[in-house]
Amino acid sequence: MLIRTLFAMPLLALALPVLAQDAPPITPYRPSVSSPAQLPAPGQLEMELGLLSSKSDDGRRNSLPTTFKLAFNPEWGVVIGGEAYVSAPDGNGGRAHGLGDTVFVLKRAFIIDDATAFGLELGAKAPTAKDTIGSGSADYDVNGIFSRDLGAVHMDANLNFTRLGAYDPGSGRTQTGLSASFSTPVSEQWGVTWEWSGTRRSGADSTAQALLAASYSPSKRLTIDAGFAHGLNRATPDWSFFTGLVFPLAKLW
Repeated sequence: MLIRTLFAMPLLALALPVLAQDAPPITPYRPSVSSPAQLPAPGQLEMELGLLSSKSDDGRRNSLPTTFKLAFNPEWGVVIGGEAYVSAPDGNGGRAHGLGDTVFVLKRAFIIDDATAFGLELGAKAPTAKDTIGSGSADYDVNGIFSRDLGAVHMDANLNFTRLGAYDPGSGRTQTGLSASFSTPVSEQWGVTWEWSGTRRSGADSTAQALLAASYSPSKRLTIDAGFAHGLNRATPDWSFFTGLVFPLAKLW
């Protein structure tokens, strides 16, 4: 099923942008952990669809991450993300399959100039996944963003705080996340992204990973990416491999 979906995604995305030849350029948030401060073009509904496979001591976890983005104006927008399908170890030697959790985000962009922007995201995770896939509880987070063009390199730095609904006794309930992503074009259609990200919480092991990805944009309305992330300590999945694409679904106004 995952393999059939992977081959179907590029065909779907190549067809959809043709329906809106006058659509403005897309604003990809994939494939890094860091979010950019910038919002999509106002009124343009964008979709991000991917395939993610990660390996840890518990086994291999496969999922289809999806994201919908819509800006009401250059300053305010919403993001809805989740996993359309998950296949993960169930802790009893078998595998659990189903829908993942869903995240709702209200986003505010503060555009300073063409090269600099700040952002603020207020998010809530709804426990739409079964307990063998998700945490079974709601989480709430706030994410601060700083985006800056450094010559040909674009940087997105994020600092976030998450109040967890489910946590082990003796551990902290608030998790701190930090990430810094750097991307640069290498040609008119190709680009590369590298990133460091990690989390920290009292009474729990900290996580850290490095990510490297390449992106290909055959047009301003389609971007395809692929890459991998490597865990830098024992608390982080050993390897993650991903691919995905970003395209506009509709111009609502």
